[in-house]
Amino acid sequence: MSDPVIRTILLLDIERFSDRDDVEQAYLRRMLYDITDRTLDSAGVDVTRRLRADRGDSVMELIDAGAPVTALLRALLTEVPAQLRTVNRMASRSAQIRLRGVLATGWVAVDQHGGWVGADLNHACRLLDADMLRAALRERAGDFALCVSDALYEGVVRHDHPGIPATDFSRVTLGSKNGPLTAWLHGPLPAPAEAAEGTGGTEETAEAADGTDHRGTGEGEAPGGSGDRPAPRVPMQGGPPEDRPAPDGQRGAPAPGAVFHFNGGAPSFGGSLVGGDQHGVSGGTVNGDVSLGGHERGESA
Repeated sequence: MSDPVIRTILLLDIERFSDRDDVEQAYLRRMLYDITDRTLDSAGVDVTRRLRADRGDSVMELIDAGAPVTALLRALLTEVPAQLRTVNRMASRSAQIRLRGVLATGWVAVDQHGGWVGADLNHACRLLDADMLRAALRERAGDFALCVSDALYEGVVRHDHPGIPATDFSRVTLGSKNGPLTAWLHGPLPAPAEAAEGTGGTEETAEAADGTDHRGTGEGEAPGGSGDRPAPRVPMQGGPPEDRPAPDGQRGAPAPGAVFHFNGGAPSFGGSLVGGDQHGVSGGTVNGDVSLGGHERGESA
C-alpha cells in the first residue's frame, strides 16, 4: 500500500439510477462523466492532477492537494447546475439527470490492487449516502445538491471567498451507521432536516413531504421512481358527500323514506331553494318554490 497523501475528494452520484434500463443508464453515465470533466476543466484541474474511480452510478475523483479548492467550489456551484440545465432541457423524462455531490478533504492511500483506502474517504462516502442529502435534492426545484465536509468548511468555505458565500451553507448533522456526522449543506435545508436541527437530533430517515417515511413501501413515489422524489399529491375532487351538490334533476327531492308535513307557514331548514310544487306523502301540498331558510315560500294546501 502507498503512503497516505492529502487529497481533495469529489463525489458525484446520479439520483434514481437503478430505476432506468440499460440504455438509459449508459446515457446517464456518459452525461455524468461529461459534466464532471467540464466542471474540473473550468476549475483548472488538469487530468494529470486527478485520479478517477468508476462506481457505476457515481464517480469519485481524488484531486491533487495543490489544485485550488476555491476554484473547484466555484465551479461546483455554477458549472454543474448550468451543465445539468443544458442536458435536461433537451432530454426526455427518463433521461433526466439529477446529482448529489460531496466535496471533502483528507488522507487517502492506494492499496496493491489499486483500491483507495482511508477513513476520510469513508467519511465522504457516508455523507454522499446520507438521507438528508437525498431529501435536499428531492425537495429542490434544481437538479443538484452539494454537501461539504466539516474540515473543508472550516478550512475554506467559512472564510467567505468570492463566489463562495459562507451564508449559503448550513451546518447539518447526518445520520450514518457509524454515528452522527457533521457537514455543511449548500442551499435550503429539507423539511425533516430542519426538524432534526431544531431538536438537536440526527437525520435518520428520508421522509416524504407529508412527514411519512414511504421507503420500501412503494407509497408516495413518482411513477417509475425509487422513492427519491415523492409523487405530487392529487387534491380530493369536491368535499365530503354531504357537501357536494346533488346531480341535476335530483335537487330538491326528499331523501328516500323521509316524510315532510307542510301544514301552513313557511318551512325553514337553512339556506336551499326547492323549486316547483312539493307533495308530502301524508297528503299536504306546497305550491310554488320553497326557500329553505330564505324568504320565498309557496302556499300551503
